[in-house]
Amino acid sequence: MNVQPLDSEGAPLRIGELAKRAGVTTRTLRYWEEFGLVKPTDHLCSGERRYLPAELERVAHIRELQELLGLTLAEIRIVLESEDAVERARSARLAGASRTRRLALIDDAIEAHSRLIERMDDRLARIAVFRDEWLDRGERMRVRSAELRSEVDAARRDRPTVGSPRTSRRA
Repeated sequence: MNVQPLDSEGAPLRIGELAKRAGVTTRTLRYWEEFGLVKPTDHLCSGERRYLPAELERVAHIRELQELLGLTLAEIRIVLESEDAVERARSARLAGASRTRRLALIDDAIEAHSRLIERMDDRLARIAVFRDEWLDRGERMRVRSAELRSEVDAARRDRPTVGSPRTSRRA
């Protein structure tokens, strides 16, 4: 994955710049925005989106979740929601938020985490079923291969060969 590094404190990026650096299209970024995966910092008067440099890392993370783990966008949204909830709780603690506020944020993070674990468990269960089906198919193919091999070998043994007493004719 080719993502060009960027100073995290740099100036906001236009959508085209972010797309180029992240190796995605502007259309992809707009779609991900509609889906709630990325969020522009602001829009210029012309309507052009601008993104904080940190969004470059987020886009790279989304691509990694897609390509490496094969997650759907809905699954990626759950992962990001969980990560965002943890980050909000951490930021509130560092900012000295009240205990009540921090507790609410931690509860949100726990809920997001639980949704993520539930989704992962579901995916793992489906993968296990799929794997078992393919193991069964493989075993059935091995059994059928052995049967065919025996039939072929038997046919070879029973077939007379040229020059054998069964095929020679004496005139």
